[in-house]
Amino acid sequence: MSRIRSVATSALGVNRRTVLAAAGAVSLSAGIGYALRPTDSEAATDAQAPVADSGQASAAGPLAPYTKGTTLASVAAPQNSSGYCRLGDGPGWKRVVRSELAAPKSGRASRRTTLAAFVQFTDLHLQDVQHPLRLEYLRSNAPHAWRPHEALTVPGAISLVERVNALKGAPVTGAPLHFVMTTGDNTDNNAHSELDWFMKVMSGGRITPNTGDPGHYEGVQNSGLKLYWQPDSTTRDNDKALGFPHLKGFLAAAIREVRSPGLNVPWYSTVGNHDALPMGCFGSHGDPYLAEAAVSGKKLISVSAADARKLQEAISSAKDPRGAGYRDFLKAHARSMHSVTPDEKRAPYTPADYLKAHLDPAHQGLGPVGHGYSSANLDAGTQYYTFRISDDVIGISLDTTDPGGDSVGSVGTAQLNWLDKTLKDNKGSYAVVFSHHTSTTMGNTRPDPARPGEKRHNGAEVLSVLSAHANVLAWVNGHIHENVVTPHQGPAGRSFWEISTASHIDYPHLARIIELVDNKDGTLSLFTTLIESAAPHRTDFADLSQTGLAALYRELAYNAPGASKTLQGGAGDRNTELVLKKG
Repeated sequence: MSRIRSVATSALGVNRRTVLAAAGAVSLSAGIGYALRPTDSEAATDAQAPVADSGQASAAGPLAPYTKGTTLASVAAPQNSSGYCRLGDGPGWKRVVRSELAAPKSGRASRRTTLAAFVQFTDLHLQDVQHPLRLEYLRSNAPHAWRPHEALTVPGAISLVERVNALKGAPVTGAPLHFVMTTGDNTDNNAHSELDWFMKVMSGGRITPNTGDPGHYEGVQNSGLKLYWQPDSTTRDNDKALGFPHLKGFLAAAIREVRSPGLNVPWYSTVGNHDALPMGCFGSHGDPYLAEAAVSGKKLISVSAADARKLQEAISSAKDPRGAGYRDFLKAHARSMHSVTPDEKRAPYTPADYLKAHLDPAHQGLGPVGHGYSSANLDAGTQYYTFRISDDVIGISLDTTDPGGDSVGSVGTAQLNWLDKTLKDNKGSYAVVFSHHTSTTMGNTRPDPARPGEKRHNGAEVLSVLSAHANVLAWVNGHIHENVVTPHQGPAGRSFWEISTASHIDYPHLARIIELVDNKDGTLSLFTTLIESAAPHRTDFADLSQTGLAALYRELAYNAPGASKTLQGGAGDRNTELVLKKG
């Protein structure tokens, strides 16, 4: 793959507003990525733009590795084997070399040069836990349908930001981290309140994770119902029967103001189904009753197990993509609803609202302006774009959510053709593709109501496009809340790795550092290293500070009834070296 410094003469140029951070121009070596000027009405589509010298990121020879604060050094681990488990420091996870796509050659560590280094966040699921449309009552049918730690998503996410800020370089190469990419489900209920919290978590600011009554929690955790953990009460609820603690003052602490420092590197955003669809599954052109119910003063918190099962089956089978059945379900249980304080901040946000929030100067942080999105996206109603990661690498962010409804994804013909053209037009650069959905969770081809005549395409069709281009190195995604690394072998020896990373809502609460290197021997390596939040592994039930809550967030998630204990994946899905032949 040839280097592309010569593209500095391109007439397209760089959108200067996009590459300047709030504090001024920042060079790539300090961590700035480049979003590109849109060239048509659909999205920012061309990655042929000049880039600053990448300094250490492309320096010859390895830099000092930096493993402190990564799962190579230590991982949270249970300290007892039965009942409610307290967490503490556990041994780190070793790195596994995977050679399914190319044989690693000896001596590569002394030859390699760094192409790029960045961090992936995914499935933060920041939650307004008092929102009237939430489905907590499904827990009567399935224990994991509601999680005892959900009120702590905001301090948990801030602690993840603090972890990235504390890293002094990439774990293998020591190269500066260029940026953070979030791969969707940044919010949970598609509520304006959550979108505001997400933007402030990422770019910095003060957040009060509370809606409704400004001084009082109004949700399932002070309802007195044994179905849910009642932390402030001595009631022996179902979770306390499993060892969950009585923590007086927990709910007041969970809704008080916290502060995020914001990332100290630029960040980019990819949209997920929970960001685009109410409850992550009901079509964006769905029943207007749901929008009204979201801001209302009524909240359903308890139904029979039989009723919960019927609703859960309708949602999981995608038989109610527009939410009409959910509307009827809520109306049928109207007399059982509890009164809460109405709040307009809980209103669902539209795709345009999502873009405007990213373009808002108040949320710029270290940039880039729009965090990948541009005014062209807003004009065209699209949420996909491309950007330059480094001299030799472009990033491509896809929108895999189907506006017609369902948590399963797909892409439209226009986007698939754009992806193919973007890869073709940038064949002189390596490419990393980002999306929310994985290749195996893109089977929903229901038409987009806004584009009823446009065909939708599944994951196999996206794989076919990616496999046709020798410059694709990786497809990085989330959605499944599990660490899975999959090799894809295409025609004529073309191959790439699909890297799916666990969520930050279900234990083990991981993000991933990805380093791209040229081994100078006909192969490339992608190093993946998982990180936890900066919160200590050990918790203190008396510590309800912002940091103490972030630690509790992890421990409560580990103990959540019904939670899977396999989401961390196998050794080959965690800290890895993924070897590829050069295209």
